[in-house]
Formats: sequence, structure tokens, C-alpha cells
Amino acid sequence: MEGGWERARDLSRRAGRGVADAGRAAARAGKATAGGTVRAGKATAGAARAVGRATRRLTHAGGADRTGLGRLIELTASHSAGDTLVTVALAGTVFFGVPVGEARGPVALYLVITMLPFALLAPFVGPILDRFRSGRRYVMAGTLFGRGLLCFAMAAAVGPQDLLTLFAGALGVLVLSKAYNVSRAAIMPSVLPADITLVSANARVALFSLVTAGVMVPIGAGLTLWLGSATMLRLAMVVFFAAGVFAVRLPRHVDSPDLEEEAPAEGRATRWRTLLQVGPAVAEAVWANVAIRLFSGFLLFFLLFLVQDKAVPWLAPAAPDPFFDTPKTIGLLALAAGLGGLIGAVIANWTRNHAPGLIVLLTLATTAATAVTTAVLFGLWAAVAISVITAFAQELGKLALDAIVQREIGEEVRSSTFGVVEAFLQLAWVFGGLIGLGLSLTGSSAAGLVTLASVLTLTLGWLVVRRRARVRAANVRAQQAAAHAETAPYAPSEAVDGTEPLTNPPWT
Repeated sequence: MEGGWERARDLSRRAGRGVADAGRAAARAGKATAGGTVRAGKATAGAARAVGRATRRLTHAGGADRTGLGRLIELTASHSAGDTLVTVALAGTVFFGVPVGEARGPVALYLVITMLPFALLAPFVGPILDRFRSGRRYVMAGTLFGRGLLCFAMAAAVGPQDLLTLFAGALGVLVLSKAYNVSRAAIMPSVLPADITLVSANARVALFSLVTAGVMVPIGAGLTLWLGSATMLRLAMVVFFAAGVFAVRLPRHVDSPDLEEEAPAEGRATRWRTLLQVGPAVAEAVWANVAIRLFSGFLLFFLLFLVQDKAVPWLAPAAPDPFFDTPKTIGLLALAAGLGGLIGAVIANWTRNHAPGLIVLLTLATTAATAVTTAVLFGLWAAVAISVITAFAQELGKLALDAIVQREIGEEVRSSTFGVVEAFLQLAWVFGGLIGLGLSLTGSSAAGLVTLASVLTLTLGWLVVRRRARVRAANVRAQQAAAHAETAPYAPSEAVDGTEPLTNPPWT
């Protein structure tokens, strides 16, 4: 009996020691896990700080830290991050739930409903912003705070699938986003460092915005799958609110004093108020960008439906490509378009002192030549090439156009001009998309591409003829001024361009 009790006590002691050993092993494992987590956290934080320091050096290079351009770049990158999160969050809702494979009628209606109202509202944004030049920081902050509130409302509408609230909120986000872009473009000359051109400054802003959007797309998609669209919209709300606070802290010289507009002198027209009165340089850049944006909208929907209908050589039922099916083709074309936009921003940053007007015409010529080549040699890699070139031309041409408007248009109507320009470009993109939907019915890649390539070529020829005529007229005026100066070198005379005569000429 006693032996049995002893054996039981021995087994109990052994079991206790085993439990204690297991506990100590678990404690050691917990400490190791905690230590590894802490080390991983420190490494992640160190990497984030390194990336942040490297980004700050890039955004503040070339004197951008002194003028406020660096802060504007960082603010616009935050604005881009918020817009990307909203787009990714709404992509999984009924609002964007139009399948690509549906009939072209519903897709065309969807395109017009979602884009056309925004384009029609854009011209009214500029005049409103022109009236608040002395508080542009607060206007920009207001657009960010407004988008944050709209994200909160859309988050509440995701669960019950309230389409009216989702549509109104998404439209409001688009309009406020465009209002921010118009304000940002209008203040660019006030934060421009002496060693950086307008094209390069605009390119820096676009480059960091594109990179931020590209980084946020996979992050936002993963978080949306994990947390849901409503939570993602609330996260976007936090991003917008934080960016709004950052906008208020921009340098004070961003705001311009409200000066009373001078009455136009007798015989002189009021300063440029409409797109037809913006001057030849701006008008030329606008029409070139309209043609490029028209082709961009056309190409998107034209290629999308050709691929969806398997009306392309590499998806033909007779000899399909073993690797590139429909989803992979669409993904490849989307990647090519994103890469083209990024290349356009990088090239614009390298252009430095090259004339932006010449850049615009070169982008249009490149797009037209690539469209003709793609129509003749249409295939998978030709479609990829035209997607890259079109996105590249659209980005580079738009950056050059912004620089021209910032240089040529007075500050009192600069926001209005940007608003009208953005409306024209948006309408051109929508109209091009509708053309692409219609021409995709032919099932012929050559027919659609040749048609739009002809439009691009005619536009380019018209703009070149107008530019040559303008240059000849300028040369004639210069010759007349020189001849007039030779005939009357010792007396003040009226200038041939309508300006006031010299009262104290330098030769007296």
C-alpha cells in the first residue's frame, strides 16, 4: 500500500516538473516572440523613417523647402492617397458594379452619368476660387475637409446600399478633388523656386502623386478585402482630415491679397475671360491636349471592349495565346498605362528650360504617329505600346499645359482658366470614350485606330499652320518696328503694337 502511494507521489512530482518545464518553455517562446516582434517593429519603423527622410530630401530639393513647394508636394501626395483609397473602397460597391462584359448601352450611360455632370460643374469652380485668392490655403483645406465628411456619409451608405447617397458622395468627392487641383495649379507660381521651371515643378507634384497612388492601390485593396469598404472610407476620411490640417499650415505667401481689378483702358478689351480669349499660346496647348485626351478616352474603351469580345488577334478562337487571356490582357494594358503616366512625369521633370509649347506639339505628334503604326501592326505588344505612349503623352502634355497657363494667365483669373480647361479636357475624354464604345462594334482595330489617328493628324496640322502664321506675323511686326525706328530715330513715336510711346527715349 505504501509503495503505491510512493509511486503516485513520484508520478505527481514528475508531472509537476513537466508542467513547470512546459511553462518555462512557453515563457521563453513568448519572450522570443515578443523580442522578435519588437525587433521587427523597430526595423519597420527604422525603414519608414529612412523612406521618410529620403522622400523629404527629394520633395525639398532645389530650394523647394524655402518657398513651400516641398510642403505642397507632400500635401498633394496625401490628397492623392485619399482619392485612391476612396476609389478602391467604392470599386467593391454597387456604385461601381457595372460589369465590363455588359452591353455597351448601360456602360455608355454609366460613363455619361458619372463623368459628364462633374465636367459641367468644373467651370463654376474656378470663378469661385478666384474670389478667394486671399484664403487659398483655407479653400484647399475646405476641399479636403469636405471630402472627409462625404467619406463619412458614404461609409454609412455602404451597408444598406444607398445608391443615391453613394452617387452624390462620389460626385462631390470628384468635384472637390478637381477644385483642389485647380487651386494647387493656380498657386504654383507663388511657391516656385528660382532654380526650378514651372514644368519641372508641376512634374514633381505629379510624380509624387502617381507614386503615392500606385503604392496605395495594393494597400487599399488588401485592407478593403480585410476590413470592408465602409471601414476603408472611414480611413480615407481620416487621411483627408489630416491633409486638411496640413493645408492650413502652408506658407502664408500662398495666399494672394485681394486687389481691386483695374478698369480696362479705353480701346482695350477686358483681360482674358474665356477660353477663346486666353491668347494663342494657351489656346494652342489646350486644343492639343483636348485631342490627346479624346484619344485617351477612345483608346481605353475601344481596347477594353475589343479584348472583352475577343476581337483581337491573340485572343481569337482560332489561335488563342496560351498565356495572355482576357483578364491578364486587361491587367497588362492597365499596367502599361500607369507606367506611361509615370514616365511622362519623369520626363517632364527633366525638360528643365525647354519650351512647354513645343513639348505639347511633340506629344501630339508622337501620339498620332504611334496610333498610325499601331493600326498597321496591331497586336498585343502594339496595344501595350500605344497604351504607354498615350498615357505618357497625356501626362507630359497636361504638365506642359499647366505651365503655360501659369505663365500666361494673370492671377486674377487663373483659377477660372484652369476650371474651363479642366472641363474641356474632361468632356473630351468622355466624348472619346463614347466614340470608342461605338467603333468597338466594328470589331476592327484598324478602323478605330485609323479614324482617331486621322483626327490627331488633322489637329496637329491645323495647330502647326496656325503657329507658323503667328510666327510670320510676329516677324513682320518686328521688321515694321525696326523700319519705323530707322526712319524716326530722334523723336518718340507710337509703337506699332498699340503700346504707349516712349516719353523719354534712351537716345535723348
